[in-house]
Amino acid sequence: MQMRILGSSGLEVSAIGLGCMGMNHHRGVVPDKGEMIALIRTAVERGVTFFDTAEVYGPFTNEFLVGEALEPFKGRVVIATKFGFDLGPGGSGGLNSRPERIRQVAEESLRRLRVDAIDLVYQHRVDPAVRIEEVAGTVKDLIAAGKVKHFGLSEPSAGTIRRAHAVQRVTAIQNEYSLWWRRPEEEVLPACEELGIGFVPYSPLGRGFLTGSIDETTTFISGDNRSTLPRFTADARKANRPLIELLERIGRAKGATPAQIALAWLLAQRPWIAPIPGTTKLHRLDENLGAASIELTSDDLQQIGDELSKIAVEGDRYPQEVEALTNR
Repeated sequence: MQMRILGSSGLEVSAIGLGCMGMNHHRGVVPDKGEMIALIRTAVERGVTFFDTAEVYGPFTNEFLVGEALEPFKGRVVIATKFGFDLGPGGSGGLNSRPERIRQVAEESLRRLRVDAIDLVYQHRVDPAVRIEEVAGTVKDLIAAGKVKHFGLSEPSAGTIRRAHAVQRVTAIQNEYSLWWRRPEEEVLPACEELGIGFVPYSPLGRGFLTGSIDETTTFISGDNRSTLPRFTADARKANRPLIELLERIGRAKGATPAQIALAWLLAQRPWIAPIPGTTKLHRLDENLGAASIELTSDDLQQIGDELSKIAVEGDRYPQEVEALTNR
């Protein structure tokens, strides 16, 4: 597995990580815990060193799962988790990045993850009720105390990134980014390049759509959050099929799958980008990791760019109330 350094932070991770959310959150039927632990450990054997979770996934159960799975590999892997919600007894379930809540989450995440220090902790969503400087300062104190190693933000605006970075070095930004969601290219990626910050795309395969396995006839089971997303209505899936056809054409020329081309395209954008596709299936894990060995030439990238410019992606990525929590 190729390795990458997230910006100028010195934090080295596998070029392709593993997003663990879907192992027990947001995808309907919860897979067998033992099978998911085995999958995570197989990922380590395949060279993956970068694993992503969050307290809100479950809530809490995903951190327990990741912590148990990776305990034998302490010091050999990087675990990223997130704070930012008001969870637990008496919690509202809404945003909460008050300093006392951040400190509480850090202690609880350390216990659930079975680690002495959190490798990378993100603010999950920017909380408009708490100044980002106060958030960054609280994480700075946790770093000084040895409880956290690196600080990140998820779905912030470029302005918020700069304000946080002025207080505590931001190691990584985790935003959605893929061939069908390219907003980070407008302001966030340039800010990361300017400040020496790594970038971690979540949903790099468009929540499965870019694998080519989903079309307008696909039925989502109860509890699968894609059934609530505007981009996953039957009409939107049918309208967005040209994007899959593009990936299939490029893939045939490279001996690769649509998913592998989608991930290889992300890797080709910047040397400090490390996507975290999620999966619950071993064959998909191997397929995703195979993308790291696919080279897209400048001509390939130009062709993809030219064809993408002719494709209008249909449907919002989130309902309006959820989208309102991003780019703050």
